[in-house]
Amino acid sequence: MWLKIELSMNLKSLSLLIIIAFLAQSTAGQSRRIINIPDIEGYKTLKCDFHMHTVFSDGTVWPTVRVQEAWEEGLDAIAITDHIEYRPHSKDVVADHNRSFEIASPLAMQMNILLVHATEITRSMPPGHLTALFITNANLLEREDVNDAIKEARDQGAFLLWDHPGWEVQQPDSIQWFNEHTQLLQNDLLHGIEVYNRNEYYANAFDWANEKNLTMFASSDAHGPVIVPEGQHRPLTLVFAKSRTEGGIREALFARRTVVYFDNTLMGRSGLLEPLFLASIKYDSAPLRIRNGSNKMVYIRNNSDLDYNLELLQPGVGFDAPESVVLKAHQVTVLNLAGNSDEVANVPEINLYYTVMNLFTAPDENLVVTLTFRNN
Repeated sequence: MWLKIELSMNLKSLSLLIIIAFLAQSTAGQSRRIINIPDIEGYKTLKCDFHMHTVFSDGTVWPTVRVQEAWEEGLDAIAITDHIEYRPHSKDVVADHNRSFEIASPLAMQMNILLVHATEITRSMPPGHLTALFITNANLLEREDVNDAIKEARDQGAFLLWDHPGWEVQQPDSIQWFNEHTQLLQNDLLHGIEVYNRNEYYANAFDWANEKNLTMFASSDAHGPVIVPEGQHRPLTLVFAKSRTEGGIREALFARRTVVYFDNTLMGRSGLLEPLFLASIKYDSAPLRIRNGSNKMVYIRNNSDLDYNLELLQPGVGFDAPESVVLKAHQVTVLNLAGNSDEVANVPEINLYYTVMNLFTAPDENLVVTLTFRNN
């Protein structure tokens, strides 16, 4: 009897030591990437992912893993959005719907990751899957009627967004906006939409976001471990917040101040994309003094992580400019401007009008920017 008890205690101690050793190894020597996307005037640019899962629904990782991944990748805020209605591990992981948030919260606080309390309402189409952000009790969203669940979330002060609207499992033939979504929108029960999910881009959702004034999101929808190759990043929602706080994020989401960021692409409203682009670049303010027949070199430094691909929109007045330019990330790019008429000497400012080919304000529209240089 004593042998059995002692052996049991030794096994428990050994298991505990293994867990402690594993945690120590997983945190020792960790390094954090820096995502270089500048702040814009009046706002902090927060790097966020508001859609991911753990073993408490259909994910394969423990909640703290989501926090560690976010810290290592340079994120500011995340939301763990375990499903209310779909929990395939429930026989082995027995807990209520708030448990993943409760487990992740202490580590998030320790690692300075803003963790938004959230869940995913998981129903057939329509209305499909909806993420509820900034809830207070996920258990109360377990309702038979989907409208009751959505209203309960909103009563808790939630921000509600439509997840992966073009997911082929639910919309195999075409991406539709249903009457149910119109009703949700009209009753303040729908505030945002995913334009990009995991590795899928939904042009329809981008149009709907513009037409219906919905906040735009890009999300990883991670289920397994997030493995990001060097020099790349997961899909992110850039949030332009007045403060790096949960309250600051909530205010920004309801104010529609977000930009979708995936690969080397930004999508959003011009009122945010333009200041973001201009905040990324720096160039000398000294007068160029371009004259007919002269050449001037303009040095533009791009301090962001994006390569900006520029195409000249219209010819210069009295000077020639490059038709195509790539402002490479963290590099200085040289623009050669050549005077081609006498009138350029009398121009006080040189304006270059470029289309930024990887910054989109609509599915078929790119941001147009003006680079202005003093000439005299």
